Amino acid sequence: MSKQSLAIEKFRELHEQGCFVLPNPWDIGSAVYLAHAGFRALATTSAGFAFTKGLADGFVSREMMLDHFREISAVTDLPVNADFLNGYADEPEAVAENVKLCVATGVAGLSIEDSTGDSAKPLYDFDLAVERIKAARAAIQSVPQTKAVVPEPGAITTESGALNVILTARCEAYLVGDSDPLRTSLKRLVAFADAGADCLYAPGVTKPEEIVEIVRAVSPKPINVLVFAQNCELTINQLRDIGVRRISVGSTLARAAWGGLIRAAEEIQTSGSFQSFADAATFELNSLFRDTPR
Repeated sequence: MSKQSLAIEKFRELHEQGCFVLPNPWDIGSAVYLAHAGFRALATTSAGFAFTKGLADGFVSREMMLDHFREISAVTDLPVNADFLNGYADEPEAVAENVKLCVATGVAGLSIEDSTGDSAKPLYDFDLAVERIKAARAAIQSVPQTKAVVPEPGAITTESGALNVILTARCEAYLVGDSDPLRTSLKRLVAFADAGADCLYAPGVTKPEEIVEIVRAVSPKPINVLVFAQNCELTINQLRDIGVRRISVGSTLARAAWGGLIRAAEEIQTSGSFQSFADAATFELNSLFRDTPR
């Protein structure tokens, strides 16, 4: 079984029961460290990666993003989920073609959101949003894997099947200022689940009672909850107890790192002091990266 197939298998197992944290590295170094820290899977962050290139979120090209997925998948044996924005396309057929390219980078999962990027009309029409998820699911099912089969000693043949990466469907209603984000998310996430999504995600939901409604609406399929500044009082145990299967942090880890840089730079500029350096990571990072297999 290929490295990617093994990662997909592990990723599917993680979604079957319990609750796990899916942290979001923004470059190779942060991916290596988070794997070292003991997390069981990783997810990319479009914003966190964009910032490393001096770009705003949403301004990274498709090719650059695919290269990023490829390099993160290559540096770890952990399952990697790709933040693939809106699939870099509007129409379902184009989404499908791009999803195939995404799967080919070695990821174990990918997410497709229903945000258009157009402030005048921030979400795709309902029917189109559902068709986009159906197209993504069909594209995933069309990507073959080849595995070795040993029917008897000395005889090796091959058997083909779909390289069935995890498809996460996102409703961006909370993030785009929808007038009734819970109602919109419930309607769309249920439809996305029926359209073939494996995991459902409404980034931006903060109230536990609303998270419970989403969990119940799409059950038995798992949901992902984004933990960020506005709901960081939530704990893993609390989210597990209300039925959340997967927790991610989006760009927050990347922005926490940026926060340290910004505070240190401001301190140097305003007071001429270097006291914030006391919170810097130790040079043990050098040993970690030196000993990481490549």
